[in-house]
Amino acid sequence: MRDLIDLCLNTASVLGASYTDIRIVHNERESITHKNGKVEDISVSSDSGFGVRMLVNGAWGFASSFKLEHLEIEEITALAFKIAKASALAKKGDVTLAPAKPIQDRYKTNLVLDPFKVPLEKKLELLSAAEGIMRKNQGVKISQASMDSFKKEQIFANSEGSYIEQEITFCGAGIMAMAIRNGDVQKRSYPNSFRGQFATKGYEFIESLGLKENAERIAEEAVALLSAKECPNTTTTLILDGSQLALQIHESVGHAIELDRILGMEASFAGTSFLRPDHLRTYQYASPLVNITADATIEGALGTFGYDDEGVKAQRIEIVKEGKLVGFLTSRETAAILGQESNGTMRADGWNRIPLIRMTNINLGPGDRSLDEIIAETKEGIFLQTTKSWSIDDKRLNFQFATEIGWEIKNGKLKSMIKNANYTGITPQFWSSCDAIANRDHWQVWGTPNCGKGEPMQVISVGHGTSPARFRNIRIGVGK
Repeated sequence: MRDLIDLCLNTASVLGASYTDIRIVHNERESITHKNGKVEDISVSSDSGFGVRMLVNGAWGFASSFKLEHLEIEEITALAFKIAKASALAKKGDVTLAPAKPIQDRYKTNLVLDPFKVPLEKKLELLSAAEGIMRKNQGVKISQASMDSFKKEQIFANSEGSYIEQEITFCGAGIMAMAIRNGDVQKRSYPNSFRGQFATKGYEFIESLGLKENAERIAEEAVALLSAKECPNTTTTLILDGSQLALQIHESVGHAIELDRILGMEASFAGTSFLRPDHLRTYQYASPLVNITADATIEGALGTFGYDDEGVKAQRIEIVKEGKLVGFLTSRETAAILGQESNGTMRADGWNRIPLIRMTNINLGPGDRSLDEIIAETKEGIFLQTTKSWSIDDKRLNFQFATEIGWEIKNGKLKSMIKNANYTGITPQFWSSCDAIANRDHWQVWGTPNCGKGEPMQVISVGHGTSPARFRNIRIGVGK
């Protein structure tokens, strides 16, 4: 590939580009679904291509192709040049890039079993067994087990001397049981909703999830929800489990701190942000208990990589420190506006997409006590678990989230099961009400493989490390 990359960079230089980068990408995907006793879907796909991004007269141009041929490299590079030149006619100001060191390196996900080399029969055996256990429960009307694997091989090079090869693999799996009676539909998922839990690890991660071991419990909980109490409409103390708190962080912190949204450079699909650049180091985002980091270096987490798609090394940065906003997610272009260096969050979901600022692993730091202790000291409240649905406005302020299951808390103990639970809040007030976070024994990184942004929409994988946490005076059971 070296000759194709050199051809691109040399052609761009001769044309007059002030900066150029090229990504050559090969993607592989596999998706398997076993539903109601049958194999419902086995999908295998792959794609390859390259994208060229360049600066000309202070403006961006981008073009891409699936043809990895010398003539195509020259033509696509020339097309990116023409687009940048045309973009410069409408620019509001010159794009300036924060400095970044040239890098020559290789990065590969650390794994034991390549999920693409595990026999299909073995995968189907696991999914069939887990799904069959749920189906034995007569109250379960729909049962499903699923598994997904993804591998991305990429070469990144730029006109500043970087040449980086990466191979990133992730996989995950999950089960879902749905019970239906007299028009009431209730669902339980494990380890998480929306096809399960994911990590940048090999098939050994899927084997560790315990799908079969948890299938009977998940089926029983789905059926029990049909007879459970409706979520009350009140204001009370709320405790969220780690998986639901991961979504809370994702929607009300992760998207809000993307600097392209804050600067108004990106608004498609998920809106902008209530934050402003001058909020940095001045805005009280949460209670002093809350510490949030963006960390792309956590071994095995879904938002972990070696380098972003601008060739900037993966980093761990502070976002919220003792409740105060201290960091944004940046690119080389947006960091330069603040006089900073990029913290390495630019990623594209394919060779034919321009990179955007994306979350890495956005994590809530653990607290100092166990979940049992937090529940025991709660006189009255509600404990909610597993994301069911979500909604948040285009400034990332006013949200309403629903969970699959909940339990009443009375005098420090979990009591009756609750169905159709939901809660609402305003982002800074909600996080300021946090008065307890469970300790590191409960801390886990939850993988989200379907974060959408941009137009055309790009789907990227991110992670959120959390322990369960408690919030005071929260509205629950709204919208009835």
